[in-house]
Amino acid sequence: MQTITETRGPALEWALWSTTMRLVTSDARALPAAKRLVDQELVQVELAASRFRHDSEVMRLARAGGRPVSVSDTLLDLTDAALAAAVVTGGAVDPTMGSALARLGYDRDLTGVGHARPFAGGTVRVVPAAAPGYRRVRVDRAAGTITVPPDVTLDLGATAKAWAADRCARVVADQLGTGVLVSLGGDVATSGPAPREGWTVSIQDLPDDPAALVSLPAGWALATSSTRRRRWQVEGRELNHVLDPATCLPVTPCWSSATVAAPSCVEANTWSTAALVAGPSAPGVLARQRLQARLLHLDGQVTFVGGWPADAEALTQDQARMPIAPAGDLAAGHRSADSLAAHPLPVSAGGAA
Repeated sequence: MQTITETRGPALEWALWSTTMRLVTSDARALPAAKRLVDQELVQVELAASRFRHDSEVMRLARAGGRPVSVSDTLLDLTDAALAAAVVTGGAVDPTMGSALARLGYDRDLTGVGHARPFAGGTVRVVPAAAPGYRRVRVDRAAGTITVPPDVTLDLGATAKAWAADRCARVVADQLGTGVLVSLGGDVATSGPAPREGWTVSIQDLPDDPAALVSLPAGWALATSSTRRRRWQVEGRELNHVLDPATCLPVTPCWSSATVAAPSCVEANTWSTAALVAGPSAPGVLARQRLQARLLHLDGQVTFVGGWPADAEALTQDQARMPIAPAGDLAAGHRSADSLAAHPLPVSAGGAA
């Protein structure tokens, strides 16, 4: 996903994990230190969760033959987040499909995201088979171990990048006392004080798609999941990285992308991914969670869920100065950043009042 995030504050941007990382702070003096903190956190996440590194912890788990493996607190937290996402979505977001992705050819970093790439070697199996199932993963916090069955490779992609965005934003705000926005591809997390009008975020998957401009309140997050960004070709068939746990095959796209707003990026990405898996029933799934969402159809039409501001469409960056709409309901039912329970977000259009 392409994002044009808050540009009024000091910002740094760099390539990371086949996408773009953008770091914005409200205090210019904090930006160099914020970058160092973010780099430290992202290294730990990669060492814990990357399927593309032989020395990562998830790959050690995959080679453990079903035995418990001592892991870092980072991987414990990442796995807990992934399992919580699986539980709350009824298994629609399942972290046990790493082996299926590898069999389909997604066993490497897909540089040049957004373009189909041929799979260049090995035997590819495009055969339906249910996911091994998240209930078979065991996390022992007291012992500091994780156990996965011999046939399971964890793929934490639906939550790990979002968890990293949440974590980086929280660490920077806590340690440096500055407002911060972290945009890691389609995952946007904020922490600390926001600009007076909120954080301005433009949402656009591909350059020719309709764009939306919204104002994000302090401490809230957005995530966009797409069926068009991580794609590759196998035997003449174009595949995407969002798998249906019922078949371990790529979902048949109903939506080009799904954007969800929530109090944490993990929660937002959990439900944006679940929306792509749900297909035509996604609006109802998201509405039952009382989430604000924007669903982009394959034909370019947009469906709004839960009060997502329809007037955010087609605004320009210069118009993004609208104060956040009053959020009278927020105090009564506010969720913590760790919660996956439902609650509406007071996101507003980023236009002039």
